[in-house]
Amino acid sequence: MVFGTIPIFIVSVMHLYVFWRIWSLPYLKNRISRSSFIGIGSLLWAGFVVGRMYGHGNTGDFAIAAELLAMTWLGILLLTTVSLLAIEIITGFGLLMPHRVPMLRGLALLAGGALSALALIQGLRPPVIQDYEVHIPDLSPQMEGSTLAVLSDMHLGSLLDREWLEGRIEQTLALRPDMVLLLGDIFEGHGAPSRDLLPALRRLSAPLGVWAILGNHEFHGEPEITAGFMEEAGFRVLRNRWAEPRPGLVLAGVENPTFSRIEDKDGDSIPRALDGRPEGTVILISHAPRHYDAAAEAGVDLMLSGHTHGGQIWPFGYLVGQLFPLYEGGHEIDGMSLIVSRGTGTWGPRMRLWRPAEILHITLRRVDG
Repeated sequence: MVFGTIPIFIVSVMHLYVFWRIWSLPYLKNRISRSSFIGIGSLLWAGFVVGRMYGHGNTGDFAIAAELLAMTWLGILLLTTVSLLAIEIITGFGLLMPHRVPMLRGLALLAGGALSALALIQGLRPPVIQDYEVHIPDLSPQMEGSTLAVLSDMHLGSLLDREWLEGRIEQTLALRPDMVLLLGDIFEGHGAPSRDLLPALRRLSAPLGVWAILGNHEFHGEPEITAGFMEEAGFRVLRNRWAEPRPGLVLAGVENPTFSRIEDKDGDSIPRALDGRPEGTVILISHAPRHYDAAAEAGVDLMLSGHTHGGQIWPFGYLVGQLFPLYEGGHEIDGMSLIVSRGTGTWGPRMRLWRPAEILHITLRRVDG
């Protein structure tokens, strides 16, 4: 229901609104018949519905093309709707400056098209490498200068395929990290991951291992099967538990706390995952940036999260910020460092606006005392 009917309803409303405003422009009214205009609008709407209902989660060239077109149209509609609504506010929904309204609406349509083109360019580009230095009190001398490569929200599936993944593997290996961390939503989650991805995933390696947790998309299908697939790829999956990659370094992972089937409203999984840990620096990987206060209280030194995509497409970030106040970048929480990744891939449209995808490259630094 949430990922099927509701998006179609929202897109239908945006679709009707945008085409209603387009038809108010005299320039277009004088050059296209009403029946042709309705036909174009109906075809685009039907294309989205087919792409969403049939293309999403299915394989084959037609399904992939249908989903790609549907998701791209979704992004274009969003940015065009926002541009038109800005003009509605300026003109009081056409009551102010009535003689200028058609021109302003025309400019809004051009702005929506320009923003969509820019979002497509940014969304199709490889993720940037985002460097961080994290200073940790009494970090083990052996860990001084150690580096982590962190990938999140790749959403591997029909739209982000093996070829795209191989490019991200090359970027990661070029960093020569001591440890690779995957923060969940590695796969789109509709059905079992494609075994075509295994050869590329197995290339990921690091001296201290490749570690992963499950995100909410891994729970869309069969989480046990997906976790087994990750382990087959050579990943060590942390499911509400800790491990010790080397003496003096504790790495813990918790299940995605945003998924309704997992009762973790108070962050209880964090102390459970850390129970019985040895002394040393503690790094926590949690798919969503929630319960960071509980993590800091539990003695975590560095918490890494994703899930938010940094908003992905402006102005969607304002809504994401209401759900996740710390939804991108680095933060300090009661002596603990929190870094929230904008994500390595995209969800839905292959579009990003103002917030490029990223691979985190984190260097650990020792601070005495």
